Amino acid sequence: MLHVLDHPLIKHKLTQMRQKDTGTKDFRQNLDEIAGLMAYEITRDVPTQKVSIVTPVAPCETEELAKEIVLVPILRAGLGMVNGIRNLVPTAKVGHVGLYRDEETLEPHEYYAKFPSNLPEAVVFVLDPMLATGGSASAAITIVKQRGAKMVKLICLVGAPEGVQRIVEDHPDVDIYLAALDEKLNEHGYIVPGLGDAGDRIFGTK
Repeated sequence: MLHVLDHPLIKHKLTQMRQKDTGTKDFRQNLDEIAGLMAYEITRDVPTQKVSIVTPVAPCETEELAKEIVLVPILRAGLGMVNGIRNLVPTAKVGHVGLYRDEETLEPHEYYAKFPSNLPEAVVFVLDPMLATGGSASAAITIVKQRGAKMVKLICLVGAPEGVQRIVEDHPDVDIYLAALDEKLNEHGYIVPGLGDAGDRIFGTK
């Protein structure tokens, strides 16, 4: 259920993103490119169906995707992964989930959710660059399931063991795809070594 994508280009681009001196433009571009590279692996088991077409030369029995793909970024950092995947799957529809953390309980709560109508039939990719405690990702997966999603994958850039364990416990039917599995969380809940606050680095807000 956990897939850590071991690819030289992903490792190289992630190294650029981790560096503290990498600016917003390069950070965002590398995120786009990594998300595109990850798209090959996360779509590997998407069902296909046989179709009959006519090429310029002859009739042909071939295959096409049997299910639509829906991307659901967790606001706001998850937005940074949408374009890279959509470049390879331009027919993918996009929903959105917004969550805020209760200051007392630290539990995530939904403040925004908007989805296409085909969630029950689609393959749904929940997107968030960082899988830290796993609280937000778990809540987002619960939300799309409540809206009818049956085939769900969690796509993250960097994860911590604590976050992976949370998803395994809460959603054992959901595959997790990471570009890297890091060491741990620190006392502030940041992934170590990580790459800092992905949202701030994507949008230049810090």
